[in-house]
Amino acid sequence: MATVNDQITDTVTQSNVKVLGEAPAEVLGNLYQTAAHSTGIRLENAAEEQQQLSTDSQAATNQGVMQIYSLDTTEKIAQAGVADNPPAR
Repeated sequence: MATVNDQITDTVTQSNVKVLGEAPAEVLGNLYQTAAHSTGIRLENAAEEQQQLSTDSQAATNQGVMQIYSLDTTEKIAQAGVADNPPAR
């Protein structure tokens, strides 16, 4: 069996140590990146929900104002002495 040059053996060993040494840092980097991404998505969803609730609130307010304006208050004031439900004849 042929012997391997000591420099080659040393280089391969150092490469393996370098990869194993960097692994925890890469894992933490991936973890932080995933946490930041999920936090960003949660904030986007919260903003979207607030926007939807605001739209619903505006629609409900608009509907209420339309109902108020649809009441014919001028006609009711003019008929102040007349009963709202006259008896049937």
